[in-house]
Amino acid sequence: MSQLELTNRTLTLHRFPPMREESPLQAWDSADEYLLQQALPEGPVLVFNDSFGALTCGLGARPVWHVSDSLLSEQAAKQNLRLNEMDEDQVHFIDSLAPLPAAPAVVMIKIPKALALLEHQLRALREVITPDTLILAAAKAKDIHNSTLQLFERILGESKTSLAWKKARLIYSRYTAPQLADQPATTVWPLDDSAYQIHNHANVFSRASLDVGARFFMQHLPFDIEGEILDLGCGNGVIGLLALEQNPNADVLFYDESYMAVASSKLNVEVNRPQDMARCQFRVNNVLSGFPSDRLHAVLCNPPFHQQHAVTDHLAWQMLRDAKRCLQYGGELRIVGNRHLGYHVKMKKLFGNCELVASNAKFVVLRSVKLR
Repeated sequence: MSQLELTNRTLTLHRFPPMREESPLQAWDSADEYLLQQALPEGPVLVFNDSFGALTCGLGARPVWHVSDSLLSEQAAKQNLRLNEMDEDQVHFIDSLAPLPAAPAVVMIKIPKALALLEHQLRALREVITPDTLILAAAKAKDIHNSTLQLFERILGESKTSLAWKKARLIYSRYTAPQLADQPATTVWPLDDSAYQIHNHANVFSRASLDVGARFFMQHLPFDIEGEILDLGCGNGVIGLLALEQNPNADVLFYDESYMAVASSKLNVEVNRPQDMARCQFRVNNVLSGFPSDRLHAVLCNPPFHQQHAVTDHLAWQMLRDAKRCLQYGGELRIVGNRHLGYHVKMKKLFGNCELVASNAKFVVLRSVKLR
């Protein structure tokens, strides 16, 4: 088991979901360690973007609010608290769109990959922190740029960086309430060749424009299915939105592990196809955990090949396996992916069949059917 000395406590930390044995990845990094070395005042701590619970566990018996847009990160933190015989009920888990508690003593931020999410979080903090709040942020040194520091200075106030330690760096900020213009809650852009206006919360993939893979996928979606269609890893929901239009006798389910993604999907149906809300279900979930087997008529998916900063295919594998389990016999999985990722090999191995629906220089659309 991997072990890490944190604040005089030996912790056992695991990634979540569990990785295959041949592809182990560490559940913390030097930025987590650097944060936990800092002297902290007494009082409640807000922890942002704690991927696998290293900070949440390392803070011990302090009152902690774990704030994340990722259900997987929340589940990882809970699992690691249990593994270390710590009381998960003492930690308050809140999602990225929930109100924050007032006047925290300490704020710890693992700087996320998406600067738009960081800006959303810093703006939310302005509503609850005080000049006495200790604000610490950390990341690998290569991931802290001038634009990162400028974001802290523009939204919170005076900010500075630490010396690098084990290739990690800290940002110290002090809240001085600089003047700041309001900003819309979502980014909005028109969907090509339609009357749809697509709304995107801060942490949605490709929030500023249509993802090129999704653009290609939209040209090759199934028509006239009767039953249940799942948009798996729905993001802003553009695939499910088009599935609603092209399959008027189907119910469409929007599932993602990101709270902001599911909220964006719901908003996009409400705004663009309010007449179809009764045909929709929106759920934050770990892929298809808890979903009944042999039920779905179709699963549509653009699988991710990274989790946070780590490049990995284990989430794609879990999506393919869960899709097969939850499809009824005769139901289809249809995905889009980069040509070089070789999803056809995985799909043929799982389903025993794989059809090339369409391809271009960069992407392929593949289809597998669940057979008896």
